[in-house]
Amino acid sequence: MAPMPLLQPVTHPLFYMNGLLLDIEWLYSVEFQEICDHYEKQYTRHVKSLFMDTKALGVALIIIYVLQLPMPKEELVEESQMKLKEVLLTAALMPAVEKLIYHRQKYHMPLAVVISSGFASFEMKASRHKKFFSWFDCIILVDDPKMRNGKPDPDIFLLAYARGLSPPPVGRMCLIFEDAHNGAEVALAARMQVVMVPDRNLH
Repeated sequence: MAPMPLLQPVTHPLFYMNGLLLDIEWLYSVEFQEICDHYEKQYTRHVKSLFMDTKALGVALIIIYVLQLPMPKEELVEESQMKLKEVLLTAALMPAVEKLIYHRQKYHMPLAVVISSGFASFEMKASRHKKFFSWFDCIILVDDPKMRNGKPDPDIFLLAYARGLSPPPVGRMCLIFEDAHNGAEVALAARMQVVMVPDRNLH
């Protein structure tokens, strides 16, 4: 068996927010299960695994199709967003992540975070952790006007490294921390290094 390749020197780490910085994925699971309970359906780990890193309407389409929910996708999005507005305010940091990010920031390593949600949603999720997110040099949201395409295109990663990070990184000096297989594949396609930290609730 060939030895596992070693990580090359890293100068620019980039973190995906949901599930890596914020312990938030279980909140989505609770809210979607409450909706599914009305139709006696189970929002399982398998269903969740089908749409990691997918936008809201895409998530709704998959849930409705797989679980055969008798409701339009717009209704599911609206109902889930209303429920999430309250619980997202309670989002906690993942264990030990504050210490990790503080250590990187203390030694002046450029830090970036990408978020698969818009500004309003980010404000709710980060409301309790403003100091923590102030340590990041660059925060890229999915509704950034300069981002042309979402995943599976690598625009969200490339935009993060093109904005506000100095000195500019060179491909393999970038290290992406992801929690989803498709996100890890996007990072590799962009010729960047990647560490995958899978959602513990999907295994």
